[in-house]
Amino acid sequence: MRRFLPDTFTILLVCTVILASIFPASGTFAGWFGVATDFAIALLFFLHGARLSRDVVIAGLLHWRLHLVILLTTFGLFPILGLAIGFIPDSILPQPLYLGILFLCVLPSTVQSSIAFTSMAGGNVPAAICSASASNIFGMFLTPLLVGLLFSVGGHGGFSFDALEQILLQLLAPFVVGQILQPWIGEWIRSKKKILMPVDRGSILMVVYLAFSTAVVEGLWHTFSIGDIAAVIIADMLLLALVLVITMFGSRWLGFSRADEITITFCGSKKSLASGVPMANVIFAGQSIGAIVLPLMLFHQIQLMVCAVIAQKYAAAAARRATEKQLEEAASPA
Repeated sequence: MRRFLPDTFTILLVCTVILASIFPASGTFAGWFGVATDFAIALLFFLHGARLSRDVVIAGLLHWRLHLVILLTTFGLFPILGLAIGFIPDSILPQPLYLGILFLCVLPSTVQSSIAFTSMAGGNVPAAICSASASNIFGMFLTPLLVGLLFSVGGHGGFSFDALEQILLQLLAPFVVGQILQPWIGEWIRSKKKILMPVDRGSILMVVYLAFSTAVVEGLWHTFSIGDIAAVIIADMLLLALVLVITMFGSRWLGFSRADEITITFCGSKKSLASGVPMANVIFAGQSIGAIVLPLMLFHQIQLMVCAVIAQKYAAAAARRATEKQLEEAASPA
């Protein structure tokens, strides 16, 4: 039963949304808080760059076929399914919330949870580390480009290439600096994971607070009903279910090993809240992004609960096979 309960970070996200709903940031305070948020995001991506070992990247490149499947799922299959969801009438799924679903479909995969679930299920962990990291690096270029393409195709407008420039400056530049300094500070940063975790989560909470403050001031909770939120949850669940089925059975059809199947399933089905919220803040700068990030926040919790169950089933199946093999070896004549 515990696996169905929200994790600590999800609870903090909910509390942040409640805080923004009751005491939204506005005026001069919102301006200074925005500057502090930009700094926190830059620090977040600097730490991402400093953590990523180059040895992991080089080793992972050898398994290019697996990484190609995951990248095609993340930046190909997801956007196609996102466009298909667009056929749901506005009366069921309001357009601002649909745009949030479309945005989450073009985001990179998660890093920490993809690796954690792959490890729990007995998958190819080194490949998961490389693939999830590569997804986030490519996402800095592909996500804004796909937003511009898909939002324009759907008649929802797009973004100027200034947004791509801002992502390169605010997100990629700190990441590159972290990578440059990685040989000297990478091991220390990896060893201080617990101490530096508040930076990761704190920066996301800051962006969420600022985003929902702006949305609340503009009347977010007066615009959408409980039924609208329920429609988003159902759409998120359907989206995740389709991708999980396609990645799980598709990897088997393509002849991947069970360990690689696990890696493809978990890395291919995830969407990163840690990258998505800062990207939304940059790509949709000057706009209310509360409705944009809401589907992503809901998807974040759904994917954690569902993948925790799947990982445990993979692990249990592996334990059964190991037990059966031991029994067969014990029963066979010497």
